[in-house]
Amino acid sequence: MVNAKHKDRLFCTLFGSEERKENLLSLYNALNDSSYTDTNDIQINTIDDVIYMGMKNDVSFIISDCLSLFEHQSTFNPNMPLRGFMYFGKSYSRFISSNGINIYSKSLVEIPTPQYYVFYNGTDKADDRTILNLSDAFKVPIKEGTFEWTAIMLNINYGQNKKLMNKCRPLEEYSIFIKTIREYTCQGLEIEDAVDRAVEDCIQNGILAEYFTNHKSEVIEMCITEYNEEETMAAIAAEAREEGKIEGEKKLLIQLVKEGLLSANEAAKKMNISESNFESML
Repeated sequence: MVNAKHKDRLFCTLFGSEERKENLLSLYNALNDSSYTDTNDIQINTIDDVIYMGMKNDVSFIISDCLSLFEHQSTFNPNMPLRGFMYFGKSYSRFISSNGINIYSKSLVEIPTPQYYVFYNGTDKADDRTILNLSDAFKVPIKEGTFEWTAIMLNINYGQNKKLMNKCRPLEEYSIFIKTIREYTCQGLEIEDAVDRAVEDCIQNGILAEYFTNHKSEVIEMCITEYNEEETMAAIAAEAREEGKIEGEKKLLIQLVKEGLLSANEAAKKMNISESNFESML
């Protein structure tokens, strides 16, 4: 089940695993102009049991009293501020509980400062940096006071955000790898052959060479799985726009279950119906 292993994707493996915390530290330093060198300063605290539809490769961690969430997206989604807001709510709830914090105290409770980045590498054009605001989704504009939650979307396609890429070599190498896969698919290669050729090219050119050499089969499987899921979701989403949002979402869930990308139980929960009722739709 892909959703049950939503962390098993290349971006998250490169930047969200305990084994490669040096990559995550490099990315954090590049984003914040900091100079941390000790990977022990990072506490990865990704919530494994929180999975949002299409919200892949979430990496959550705490460093220097900052709670960061890094998300990777291959399709543009304007709802990332809302989804991040929900995720941070769960993260703060867990932080408060695990640290025995009393939020009803008369003294001000201090919490880690939030930082939310979305790393976008889809094929649609996007600026190097885009600010997505939760307030854009409000049905009624705020007239008094302020309330905002933002997601900073960074375009990490090759050639974009050059300053960031220069500061974080692992991110640049990941960008080169994705570009190479796309070049081969544009030449007419099937995704399996395109990924295999891209991996070999990168190894020969010193791009993520050590990791690709030691984990070639895993990398190929991750990329093919993600590519197939993106293709499926994109095709069904296009159909959903034509047939209506509610009916489209139902078809999307059914198709994902049939493709083995989502369990019937998870799909039923998203539709607020029983698992048996959902299974009757299959």
